[in-house]
Amino acid sequence: MATIATRVIGGVDTHKHTHYAAVVDEHGRLLGHREFPARDRGYAQLLEWIRGHGVIASIGVESTGSFGASLSRFLTAANVRVIEVNRPNRLARRLDGKSDRLDAEQIARAVLGQTSTATPKAKSGVVEVIRTLRITRTSAVKARTQTFNTLWGVMIGAPSPLRDDLVALTKRTLINRCLQLDPETDDVLTLIDAPEQLLTAGVTTALRDLARRWKALDEEITTLNKQIEALVRSTAPELVELHGVGIELAGQFLVTAGDNAERIRSEAAFAKLCGVAPQPASSGRTTGRHRLSRSGDRAANSALYIVTIVRMRRHQPTRDYLDRRTAEGRSKREIIRCLKRYIAREIYANLPRSATVDPEPALPSVA
Repeated sequence: MATIATRVIGGVDTHKHTHYAAVVDEHGRLLGHREFPARDRGYAQLLEWIRGHGVIASIGVESTGSFGASLSRFLTAANVRVIEVNRPNRLARRLDGKSDRLDAEQIARAVLGQTSTATPKAKSGVVEVIRTLRITRTSAVKARTQTFNTLWGVMIGAPSPLRDDLVALTKRTLINRCLQLDPETDDVLTLIDAPEQLLTAGVTTALRDLARRWKALDEEITTLNKQIEALVRSTAPELVELHGVGIELAGQFLVTAGDNAERIRSEAAFAKLCGVAPQPASSGRTTGRHRLSRSGDRAANSALYIVTIVRMRRHQPTRDYLDRRTAEGRSKREIIRCLKRYIAREIYANLPRSATVDPEPALPSVA
């Protein structure tokens, strides 16, 4: 008589150098736990070890966006269903304590109990490249701003002849002028006995070096902008063409959805991901009440707000909707909330997906 293979569920508590795995069966019984190195060889050993306990139904992985990203890619490539688990069971942690073994076991139980059901981002395609380039550009923009603020502070405190020549210049002209500054010497120690010349040479050198740094960062940002634009246009041309959605906002929506946008099962799920799905807030005799969602991807929520404001100013159908709802007694805040929900539906319908996945039909949008 043939035996029925045991279906098992894995849970992995991820760390920088090691991952701790636990296995439970479909009845919740703990079958084993073990630590593995956080590298390709360790991933293969982890998968083989879990398979040794039975047929894998799914594996829950913690922190799929950071320490667990490589493991998630490895398991997905091996045709294993990966579930994202990011919030530990706080009640179980208070009752049982905390350790890597307990955390891995709770992750597996969260998958078994279906308290965690989200499919993680694939992080293996063009959208992941866009995300990485956007992060790099954000860092460069912050550094460029900091560099100019430092340059401005140094210039304001410079000796009067040098300051008077620079203080009235516009930003880019100031940078170009500082690039042309020529200190008397690059070795300021030679002027140690001449305090005034030493101060002027030191400040001049600082301004020139800061201007060079600003220029290098500016060129880096320009290159990154071109790369991001090319990738976004080739990945989601329909999204870029939507009114009010430019390269920057389209890139944000792509990053929010991930390379596998089909993991978001409906436009309602995408709206919740973006924090524009109203949250029920009824209790007792108070029924039918909803509140504004404070969860979700706040960067995507901000992008939806920007699209909404642009359309309220320059998109005639949206302006007509604004007038109609205002006449009905709705406040501007309520109207913006509704428009963000409508726009989220439109964004979802234009996200790139695998050819084999059909998105949920989008409802008519007023925006």
